[in-house]
Amino acid sequence: MANFFDFGLTLDLLRLPFVQLALVVAVVLGLLAGVLGPLIVSRNMAFSVHGTSELAFTGGAAALLLGWDIGNGALAGAIIAALVLGLLSRRSSEYDSVIGVVLAFGLGVGVLMLYFYKGRASNKFGLLTGQIVGQDFASFALLMACAAGVFAVLAVIYRPLLFASVDPEVARARGVPVTALALVFAVLVGVATALGVRTVGALLVLALMVTPAAAACRVTASPLRATVLSVLFALVSAVGGIILSLAPGAPISAFVTAISFVIYVVCWAVGRARGLTRA
Repeated sequence: MANFFDFGLTLDLLRLPFVQLALVVAVVLGLLAGVLGPLIVSRNMAFSVHGTSELAFTGGAAALLLGWDIGNGALAGAIIAALVLGLLSRRSSEYDSVIGVVLAFGLGVGVLMLYFYKGRASNKFGLLTGQIVGQDFASFALLMACAAGVFAVLAVIYRPLLFASVDPEVARARGVPVTALALVFAVLVGVATALGVRTVGALLVLALMVTPAAAACRVTASPLRATVLSVLFALVSAVGGIILSLAPGAPISAFVTAISFVIYVVCWAVGRARGLTRA
């Protein structure tokens, strides 16, 4: 139990190259999650992120079984999930049921693939809960290339996407391609989710992609301020989760989730106090 608060050991571990690389990865993931998060929340896509992460897990499990790179497998699985969810759920009334069907199927196939995988058990566990040693320069290069692509596409479509997220009916009447933007955004979310699987794990990547943004939306209605706060909260959760996980050697996702939850509770209390004061 004492190792959970061994600051000397934590400082020693922070000097290791693979830990420093993981911290850089956490910063990139925090930026991605922070920027995409408010749009995910405004579009009610939290369940979609969970479904996408399960398909990213399935892709990673398939890559693990076939001896391929886990990051590439997770990325392929997430993109396929985003396209499938976008094409099968054209009506909002069908969206949750389609996600539930795809999620259950993907999770079942992924578990079956892990059963057939005869390699190290740590690889299986890390795919589900994240692991700091899963970062290498090949996965880092993939991360940076995908992150740059996501930010580039988002910079082009952000204004019409925000318009379509806030008021889709008016946006459609103004000639904004709402359906096409939804599909593109789903792919962007899928890519970002897949990138988080190796660090945070497939089961709890939702904590990084949604919780910081949900906390930010509790204290502000401004899209700009919500994005800034979401980025800040996501960075604190991702970087703080890695640092706290070093000494005990515990899964990163547990600490990322805990930090995100504490931030959300504080923002919820602040938002509620403001509402009571105004009332």
